[in-house]
Amino acid sequence: MRVPTISRARDLLAGLVSTTPLEHVETSYGPGGPVETVLPPEPWMIRPSDEQTYAFMMSWTVDDLMFTGRAYWQIVARYADGRPRSFRWIPSALVTLDSPLVVGNYPVGGILSMTVSGLDVNPADYVVFYSSQSPLLLTGSRAILTAERLDASAQRFASNPVAAGYLKQTGGDPLSGDDLSDLAEQWVELREGLSVAALGLDVDFRESTIDPSRLQSVESRQHQALELSRVANVSPFLIGAPTGSGMTYQNAQQARAQLAQDALPILAVIEETRTDRTLPRGRSVRFDRDAMLRTVGSEEVPNP
Repeated sequence: MRVPTISRARDLLAGLVSTTPLEHVETSYGPGGPVETVLPPEPWMIRPSDEQTYAFMMSWTVDDLMFTGRAYWQIVARYADGRPRSFRWIPSALVTLDSPLVVGNYPVGGILSMTVSGLDVNPADYVVFYSSQSPLLLTGSRAILTAERLDASAQRFASNPVAAGYLKQTGGDPLSGDDLSDLAEQWVELREGLSVAALGLDVDFRESTIDPSRLQSVESRQHQALELSRVANVSPFLIGAPTGSGMTYQNAQQARAQLAQDALPILAVIEETRTDRTLPRGRSVRFDRDAMLRTVGSEEVPNP
């Protein structure tokens, strides 16, 4: 999250999901095919937790699915028929699963045991969301590390009080390595507080020809932003990365529609998991697509 592109991608996806209400749908089948009827929502669809808000739970569920590939809701209360009625989001970093067969990050062989903060718990008391995509921290680790190094390089240039360069001894007794290091540190320290520098006869400051433009740091960081948008599965223009194509969007409505398209894998995971664990057969829960595509206004947004 220290990488701005990743932070922006996460917040866009979490913001979309956490501000979209859930619908309760019943599907029946007749001569003309399936018929869907929207029913009044169950209480947990509006407020899934007595302790945590809807926006909070959905945001951090998306966060866990995006970064680790798994998210967890603890079942806090149940209806008389045993169906879950109230939940609590549990950070995935606190949960450890034991399974006879694990493929990638997913226990496809079922869950033998589960611990939360090192304590054994009953897996039946937890709803586990498995992402359909590879975890970002796994597939995007190299891209994130590269972005951090580029940011660190830019920070070094920005924090240097003088132009990049080096001190060279031109006379006198040769200085040891420690003496040269002390000289350089004192030079930087004094330049941070003084606008005028002074050197003796035996030392010169020589400015380096290396600068961010020659290192192509700006171009490299733009390219890395594009790479990070790919591993985060968010359209580049939504996070300010160069698109590399002629694709443009003219208004907020089109931009939100594209974000909804990018979020479909996460939406499907949450919808299908909640349907399987909480509703009778023939009923399902889904995000209200019409509400998802509504925007605050129809104002124009600048082309990337």
